Amino acid sequence: MPACSAIPIPPFTKGLAVVSTDGVVTPTLTVVLVANRAVPNLPPQSPGLSLRMAAVEKLLETQSVEIGLMAAVAAPWGTVVLQKTIAILLWDASPGVTPQETLPQAPVSRELQQSLEGTVCGNWPQGLPKRCCSMYGFCGSSSAHCGVGCQSGQCDAGPVSPAPGPAPAHKGSGPFFVVIGQAGVPPMHAALMPNGKVVFLDKVENYSQLRLRNGQYAYSSEFDPNTGRVVPLGYRTNAFCSGGSFLKDGRLLNIGGNGPLSFIDPTVGDGFTALRYLQRSAASASFDGQDWVEPGNKLASPRWYASAQTLPDGRVFVASGSLNGLDPTVRANNNPTYEILSPQGISTGENIPMAILERAQPYYMYPFLHTLRDGNLFVFVSKSAQIFNVNSNTVVRELPDLPGEFRSYPNTGTSVLLPLVSSDGFKSRILVCGGGAYQDITSPTEASCGRIVADDPGAQWTLESMPQGRVMVEGLLLADGKVLLINGANRGAQGFDLAVDPTLSPLIYDPNAPQGDRFTEYPESPVPRLYHSIALLLLDGTVLVAGSNPVEQPLLRPNGQHPYVTEFRVERWIPPYLLGDNANKRPRNIRLSSKTLRPDGVYTVNFDAISTSKHVKIMLYHGGFVTHSLHMGHRMVFMDWSGFKPNMISQNVRFRIPPRNTVQPGPWIIYVLLDGVPSVGQFVTIQ
Repeated sequence: MPACSAIPIPPFTKGLAVVSTDGVVTPTLTVVLVANRAVPNLPPQSPGLSLRMAAVEKLLETQSVEIGLMAAVAAPWGTVVLQKTIAILLWDASPGVTPQETLPQAPVSRELQQSLEGTVCGNWPQGLPKRCCSMYGFCGSSSAHCGVGCQSGQCDAGPVSPAPGPAPAHKGSGPFFVVIGQAGVPPMHAALMPNGKVVFLDKVENYSQLRLRNGQYAYSSEFDPNTGRVVPLGYRTNAFCSGGSFLKDGRLLNIGGNGPLSFIDPTVGDGFTALRYLQRSAASASFDGQDWVEPGNKLASPRWYASAQTLPDGRVFVASGSLNGLDPTVRANNNPTYEILSPQGISTGENIPMAILERAQPYYMYPFLHTLRDGNLFVFVSKSAQIFNVNSNTVVRELPDLPGEFRSYPNTGTSVLLPLVSSDGFKSRILVCGGGAYQDITSPTEASCGRIVADDPGAQWTLESMPQGRVMVEGLLLADGKVLLINGANRGAQGFDLAVDPTLSPLIYDPNAPQGDRFTEYPESPVPRLYHSIALLLLDGTVLVAGSNPVEQPLLRPNGQHPYVTEFRVERWIPPYLLGDNANKRPRNIRLSSKTLRPDGVYTVNFDAISTSKHVKIMLYHGGFVTHSLHMGHRMVFMDWSGFKPNMISQNVRFRIPPRNTVQPGPWIIYVLLDGVPSVGQFVTIQ
């Protein structure tokens, strides 16, 4: 199979500049601009390599300008990509050194290499038939990649497995969106806290709606969905595209992030290895409004776009992330390791290699994680999945690849662990929906959903489809056990200005309906929710929807270059189970015998029911940490109960907490579901 070849790059020199690691441009190196006309056979529409000369001229006229880490990302073969539109090749301009001497036979990017050799593989616009690797040309044994070395020939692996296309859905009516306030900051990350309020978390920005006491803009806020009141929260390190999980003591842990942007805010430092903590209480308002706490604990390595999962013993599993840059074609950016944090949220200091993350290049960021009933982890990234034993650091078994396009960042769909029940031993049924082909605004999106019983020895995917392809779709469990699919786009990918055709209509997936009959589509929201959006279930059983900030720094008005801008409006979506007279059928006056619960313990709940009530369910619900269409740690468990009396108003029901592997320690919500209508939830703590 042909290896990567070098190409001569006809340079034309323009000015003196260098982009340093801290994002500062200074006039010390010669710059060669590589435009379409400078590289033979470069496709005119090759993603990320179009040249805007005006921006370059402005850059080179400046003696020293800070442009920020996201605006200067190291790419293959010595390029620096500015805002994904400018390609610059740098060489040392020391006396007596020529460009050709400094960069002899510079290897080109995989994308360019494929084009120049006349063979492009993958399901993307310039692709040829019967090719199976991604547009980036990475190699491996899964259907996501192919070949050995830099792919330029026919694939070794099998072709991409077909997935079903869009399928009609039932049409629902009634549920609607209501604007309930302003978020204060762009809600890139979110979590429902034990005080019933929602914490929003964003990156360092040059504008937000709130300011801190020091006069700087706030990048985090605490929002009360009952009143619409929002207050600013401060942090000390940049939380850009971070991960998160709840600790056993109820604190929210925020993990990793990105470097400082001192030219915007010199008070916020490097967040790549940061650990941030936030405490709130269901019993007291004394913690409300307090800032994030950062005592100086650090991750074992930098992690940007990392996932987290609290384990049954309270430790936190942290996996993947980028070490220093976002360009997915740069293998050096990949951090294909995991590390373990103590139940107190302190790293053990060890990075442990994880082969599935290495194989998944370039789709290694933000993997989907779910804890199974035996304590093992379900790990999904790109198109591949495995069962992983954390204690022994071993792969229990590899699962079949999921047919269709890529499902993880930068083409994230969503993944949901469906409600767990004791009647089948708490089997782990996992749903993965949506995705896309490559990171560009032209990318088609995936309409199919795969469903698998992950802990079955011979587990296989079964496939069904949404009515349209969706990327950046949020999947979350509603209070009745159905799945809401909301937000995202029908075309494009994750990234700034990389998606169009917003998917405005929510879908509800009923996991207990017959296959092929599970989707219902509801009326649209007027607010597009694209990159950096969130959705989560509130205590009252409604859904909070917020975010959409698909631009590098906030913009409040659309223009020709940025049709979708920063969205601060917060909406409440009212599910069908609370429409019409259902709102009057809620179980009321919920009284728990204890709010501190232990696995396998038996407790009592008293409540008032309507006189015609027939059926009850009692559930534990954990919303987790929400970002980039991932709901880290999200799960729901229907508990065993006894003592319910149909057609009686006063109820006294006993329920049993599931085993430890099914309910990890930390904050949970208890809902009582009466004939399909939920009570207002109450926070409890699982020890």
